[in-house]
Amino acid sequence: MIFKRVGDGRPYPEHGLTSKAWATVPPRQVRLDQLVTTKDTLHLDTLLDEDSTFYGDLFAHVVEWRGEFYLEDGLHRALRAALQQRNVLHARVHPVAG
Repeated sequence: MIFKRVGDGRPYPEHGLTSKAWATVPPRQVRLDQLVTTKDTLHLDTLLDEDSTFYGDLFAHVVEWRGEFYLEDGLHRALRAALQQRNVLHARVHPVAG
């Protein structure tokens, strides 16, 4: 299995981070098998698009809440890593209290 679990939605409370605020969170490595997705679908054109990160953050966004790591943004990056047989993803991890 690639991910710890495939979820549908964000179970954690709203964190209020803007794109600019996410950019201040330093990236670190996260194992794919520790991630719970917040989306259960992916558009194939996004996965295959070479410029898919051109306008977005280069790193995935992960929310740490209650001991779980939720992949909030960057599902296509995570799947690309898995297809390249990598078991880690560089992500910005934001802890949320609760």
